[in-house]
Amino acid sequence: MSTDGGNKKEPLYYGDYLQIGKLLDAQHLESSKIGATAHDEMLFIIVHQAYELWFKQILWEMDAVKRLFSGPVMEEKALGKGVAHLERIVEIQRLFSTQIDILETMTPLDFLDFRDALFPASGFQSAQWRLIENTFGLRPQDRYQYNKTKYSARLSASDRDRVEEVEQSESIFDLVQEWLERTPFIRLGDFDFWSEYGNAVDVMLGHDRTLIDGNPLLSDQEKIDQLENLKKTTDHFAALFDVDAYAKLIADGSHRLSHRALKAALLIHLYRDEPILHTPFRFLKSLVDMDENFSAWRYRHALMVARMIGTKIGTGGSSGHEYLLRAAEHNKVFSDLTNLSTFFIPRSVLPALPANIARQMGFRFSPDDSDS
Repeated sequence: MSTDGGNKKEPLYYGDYLQIGKLLDAQHLESSKIGATAHDEMLFIIVHQAYELWFKQILWEMDAVKRLFSGPVMEEKALGKGVAHLERIVEIQRLFSTQIDILETMTPLDFLDFRDALFPASGFQSAQWRLIENTFGLRPQDRYQYNKTKYSARLSASDRDRVEEVEQSESIFDLVQEWLERTPFIRLGDFDFWSEYGNAVDVMLGHDRTLIDGNPLLSDQEKIDQLENLKKTTDHFAALFDVDAYAKLIADGSHRLSHRALKAALLIHLYRDEPILHTPFRFLKSLVDMDENFSAWRYRHALMVARMIGTKIGTGGSSGHEYLLRAAEHNKVFSDLTNLSTFFIPRSVLPALPANIARQMGFRFSPDDSDS
């Protein structure tokens, strides 16, 4: 006698689960509609559909990261999950250039067989790509703007609404900055990281000056040139230690992270060997990896476009590879983290942590802590 109330689940079939029928029926060649089927249009469609599927997964991972960071407290295991989400995105990004390799098996003449049938559709109209950029934290003022036209202008009304809604919401950048600003260990008891770090910087810069002054292999002019470069480095550090000067750097767009967030990021990198800071370090590193991978993909895309259409105007009306090159240079989110190495100092002059703070940053186990 059945005990499931007649609700026994039918066996799941592979093709039904993955909606294979819908997927394989989603390639409709524009060239065929005008009676001149271009063989390579099938490849062009499938590669771009694959991109959109991976974009969907990236957004899925990014939304998970946003949920983890949306609360006032970040648990260590939650941060570990965040690292896993970002590292998955980094691995997905590795596929992007590989897909370009596949696409480049199509020659420029092959592309010309169906290119005219695509106007005015272009990658400008990928709503998911714009959602990724906005979710990551790319601001309108940081974008390379083509022909003074807003980036969302070529989207449909419904896609534009979605993209601009995300633009107005908290991004991963915003949430990471808030998390960094809450980071402890900047000052604990008698240990003032910022003060100790400043002293170490003075020692390092003084040592550099001594090396330049005492180097017998340098001519007088070479010494003058190197001392001038050292002065620029010194001035850069000086702005870091002056809150008002740093505020001006934010105002003119040279920096974006708040002063407190930048200090926390610097501490995490400098003391990344401490167990409690290693996971935060991996998280920050993954953000930089993602930013660099997006830029590298934009650049690789630009090279492919130059190869395919030369100096022709793109199907979306842009200047093709020139626009993509400029976007690769400008459309970045975590440049402050990328450039953080400017303020690194050698481990040999890194201030030693007091024993009690080192214990707090470590993983401790005592037999007394176990169950008897």
